[in-house]
Amino acid sequence: MAQALVVAVLATAGFHVSGGHLNPAVTLSLAVGGHITLFRSALYVAAQLAGSSLACLLLRCLTGGAATPVHALADGVGPVQGVAAEAVFTFTLLLVICATILDPRRAAPPGTGPLLTGLLVGANTVAGGALTGASMNPARSFGPALATGEWAHHWVYWVGPLAGGPLAVVAYELLFMDVEDAGGAHQPLPQE
Repeated sequence: MAQALVVAVLATAGFHVSGGHLNPAVTLSLAVGGHITLFRSALYVAAQLAGSSLACLLLRCLTGGAATPVHALADGVGPVQGVAAEAVFTFTLLLVICATILDPRRAAPPGTGPLLTGLLVGANTVAGGALTGASMNPARSFGPALATGEWAHHWVYWVGPLAGGPLAVVAYELLFMDVEDAGGAHQPLPQE
């Protein structure tokens, strides 16, 4: 529940500044869809990785290293299964973002997209936390790995989200986005 609320609150709080970008998989997926420039996405990803790293290093210092959990595959979950799970979790995350924030017809009342996004992150965490930790966010996996030096299967937390996220954006736009309603072009995020 805490993760759902944190994502919802931070995405809402930062929405007017950066579109609420907290996740490299979301940022790069939106770049693939033409909703954000590659230059801006590179800046956001650098900030996301730096923020996660600094937060985890600070947490490690404050707790004597005791409270820096690293994403890891559960016993019996192989790397390919982990990539598939992370891709599915991130696919659903981006579908919610497309439907509640990007689509001009929005499936939800204006302003509720970040809340619904946070709730989806929480649901995915409940559903898949026991398998992979349900990261859906390479920055969220990078910071703890950097702070602890534990890099086992770290690539899973990049490949899965970076496969599932862009696939969701492309699928949503091809299957559900009404280009005529969008004015014949991609709709930028509110800050662009």
